[in-house]
Amino acid sequence: MDDQDEDRLRALIPRLRQFARSLCGDGSAADDLVQATLERALRGWPSRHTQQALQPWLFSILYRQFIDERRRARRWTHLLERVGLAQEAHAPSAERVNEGRDALAAFAHLPDEQRALLMLVGVEGFSYREAADTLGVPIGTVMSRLARAREKLRQHTDGHAATPRLRILK
Repeated sequence: MDDQDEDRLRALIPRLRQFARSLCGDGSAADDLVQATLERALRGWPSRHTQQALQPWLFSILYRQFIDERRRARRWTHLLERVGLAQEAHAPSAERVNEGRDALAAFAHLPDEQRALLMLVGVEGFSYREAADTLGVPIGTVMSRLARAREKLRQHTDGHAATPRLRILK
C-alpha cells in the first residue's frame, strides 16, 4: 500500500463509520464493525482489482461483515436458548429512548437491506449499479427496495405512523 492509497483509505473511514452506525444503530458496535472491515480489507489488499473501486469495495466488505455477524449472533442466540442460558431482555437506556424519539426512528425500523440501500444511494452517493454490485443483488432489487424504503419513511414523516398517547398527570 502506498501513501496515496493510505490517504484514500483514511478519508473513507468517517463514511464507513456513518454507514456502520446506520446498520448497527449503536456507536460502539459500529466502530467494531469498521475495525473488522479495515482488518479484512488490509488482509485482502493485494487481491484488490482496481484503484477506482476502493470505495465500493470497502462498503461491500463492511456490509458482508455486518451480515455475517448478524447470522453468527442469531446462531449463538438460538444455541443459548436451546440450552437454557439465554439472557433476559434489558430495559432500554435513557440514551436509546431519546434516540428513538427523533426523526431517525422511522429509519431504524426499516429492514437491514433497505437501510443499507438508503445509506449507499442517498447518503454516500452510490449509483444504483454500484449499490447493486456492493450488496451483490440485481439492480431491479435495488430499485424496488429503495422505492419501498422511501415510501415507508414518507408515511412515517407525514404523520401516518402511530403516535404515542399522552397522559395528563395532576
